[in-house]
Amino acid sequence: MHKESEILERYIKSKDLRHTPQREKILNIFLSTEKHLSADELHKLVKKRDSDIGYTTVYRAIKLFSKCGLLSEVDFGDGIMRFEHKYGHGHHDHLVCTKCGKFIEVIKPRIEKLQESLAKEHGFKPTRHKLQIFGTCRRCSMKK
Repeated sequence: MHKESEILERYIKSKDLRHTPQREKILNIFLSTEKHLSADELHKLVKKRDSDIGYTTVYRAIKLFSKCGLLSEVDFGDGIMRFEHKYGHGHHDHLVCTKCGKFIEVIKPRIEKLQESLAKEHGFKPTRHKLQIFGTCRRCSMKK
């Protein structure tokens, strides 16, 4: 968590923003969980530790963390934007169950190579990508 705090501090200084204990607390709480959290879920976790930090402060901190590369947004197609750790975490894709909401993180180098080849074939220079496959997980598929 120390490195992430340094990244945040550098970004804040580069944008001439103020360092606040609230942002630091929100970052530490976010980093202490490996879940894909919505803003509401993160706010609830923050409220447990500091009831004075409001939803708007959490939401603004999330946007700041995104801009400095500490988190990324994940859309599982259910209308709820979630956030996951970005710094220090390799690229991965998601399999998302449309029945129970479960997701599985997957890393498949063959898929990455295929995507690179596809881009190259079309003279396309990708800057980023997300692959999310929506369907039904094993457990939901077995339920009748």
